[in-house]
Amino acid sequence: MHRIVVDAMGGDHAPDEIVQGAAEASLGLTGAEIILVGDASALGRLLPRMRHDGARVRVHHAPTWIDMDEKPAEALAAKPEASILVAADLVARGEGDALVSAGNTGASIMACARSWKLVPGVTRAALAAVYPTELRRGEKDDPFSLILDVGATIDATADDLVSFALMGSAYAKLVSKNRSPRVALLSNGTEAGKGPAAVVAAHAQLLEATDINFIGNVEGLDIPRGVADVIVTSGFVGNVVLKMLEGVSETVVRLARYAHKERLAWRLGLLALGSAIDQLKVLTDWQQYGGAPLLGFQHPFIKAHGRSNARAVTNAIKLAHKTLAGGLNAEIGRAIAELDERNGRRKRITTEPAQS
Repeated sequence: MHRIVVDAMGGDHAPDEIVQGAAEASLGLTGAEIILVGDASALGRLLPRMRHDGARVRVHHAPTWIDMDEKPAEALAAKPEASILVAADLVARGEGDALVSAGNTGASIMACARSWKLVPGVTRAALAAVYPTELRRGEKDDPFSLILDVGATIDATADDLVSFALMGSAYAKLVSKNRSPRVALLSNGTEAGKGPAAVVAAHAQLLEATDINFIGNVEGLDIPRGVADVIVTSGFVGNVVLKMLEGVSETVVRLARYAHKERLAWRLGLLALGSAIDQLKVLTDWQQYGGAPLLGFQHPFIKAHGRSNARAVTNAIKLAHKTLAGGLNAEIGRAIAELDERNGRRKRITTEPAQS
C-alpha cells in the first residue's frame, strides 16, 4: 500500500479544504493510505465531520506550520517542527512514500532538499508546471503541456537541462499517457545555435545522447500553441514565463468582464460563445490536474496550487499515487543511467588513441 503524506496546514484554504480533499481521496483511492500532517487537535475536530475511510486516513501531529507569505529559509529555521518539515522527514525516514502540499512553494522545495536524496545521476531538481494549450495530447486528450524548471534551479547548466528533458519526458509519458512526448528547449530562436551557451550545449547533447522525442528549440510564442508537450528551461526563465502565462489568463478574464459591461452587442456575443467558453473552462481547469511535480528526488512531491480547494487536493493525492504506481522515479533513474552510459561511451571514443 502506498503511503501519501499530506501537509494539512499548507495552502490558502488549509486545513479545512486540505482535510476535505484527503477525506474524499480516501473513499475513491484504493491501495493508498493518507497521512495528514498538522495540528492534531484541529485535524481531529475536522476529520470526523467529513465522510471518509477511517482505515485509510490518519493524523500525524506537527505543532506549527509555514504561512504562505513567510520567507522560506527564515521560517524553516524558526519552525523546525513545521508541518512541511515533519511531512518531508516522514517520507525521508521511510514512513511515507510521496508528499503533497499546497503550501509555501519555496519552503516546500527547501524541506524536500534538506532530507531527500536526488535520483542517482541527477544533479538538480526541477519544479514543473502545467499550462493549457491549443492542442490535445496522449490517450487522455490532455490539454496541458509541461514546463520545467519554474523555480527550483534558477541557473541551470547544460547537463541540468538535459536531465530536466529526460525527467519531463518520463512524467508526460506516465501522466498524459503520451507515448512519445515532444520535448523542446526554450530559446530565442529555433536554430540549433541560438540561445545561451548552456542551451546550445544541451541541444547537442539531447540530439546525440538521448532517444527522447527531442524537436529542437522553440520560442516563447510556441508555448501556448502547444508545439511541444514538454518545454525545458532554467528556473529563472521558467518562473518568468509561468507568471506571464498566469497574467495573460487573468487579463483575458478581466477584458471579458469589461466587454460584458460596456456594450450590449458585446454581451450578446459573449452569450453566444457561452457553451464554447464553458467547454474551454473544463479543458483548462487546473484543479482537475491536481498539481505539478518536483522532479529529481527519490520520492515524488506534488505541489498543489496555493488556492487549492478540496477537489484540487483530491486530484493532487491521486496524482501522487499515480506516480508511485507507475514507477516514475525508476523510469527517471533508468533514463539518466542510459544517458550516463552513452556519454561515457562517447568520451571513451574521443579520448582513446587510434589503433594502428
